[in-house]
Amino acid sequence: MFTDNLFLSKIGRSLSEEEAKKAREAFMKHVRKVVPPALLVTVITGVYMFTQVFGEVGDDGLTYFQTILGIKAFLGLWLGIRGFNQVYLKIDPFVFKSHKFPFILVIIIIILSQFMHL
Repeated sequence: MFTDNLFLSKIGRSLSEEEAKKAREAFMKHVRKVVPPALLVTVITGVYMFTQVFGEVGDDGLTYFQTILGIKAFLGLWLGIRGFNQVYLKIDPFVFKSHKFPFILVIIIIILSQFMHL
């Protein structure tokens, strides 16, 4: 992965390859403990915020803001369910097994956020 190479290249300047590998493993051990609970907090707060911000649907249908918020909510829930299944239930995804697709969805969610208030 890109981050693996970046991490190893930066710490590889001051550490040997063996020490760099041990440092990466120690770092990843902490990341695996922090990320799953953070994922749950993010999804739960996102669901709560959706209920507070979405508003009522008018007679003429969804507004532009509601449409984009709905798309973001769908993508976020998909990512949350996928992550929960992987981390807590040990269920691997049936499709999109690499981390590239979820990363792309996160980028799409960020880009949609930039267009919400137009």
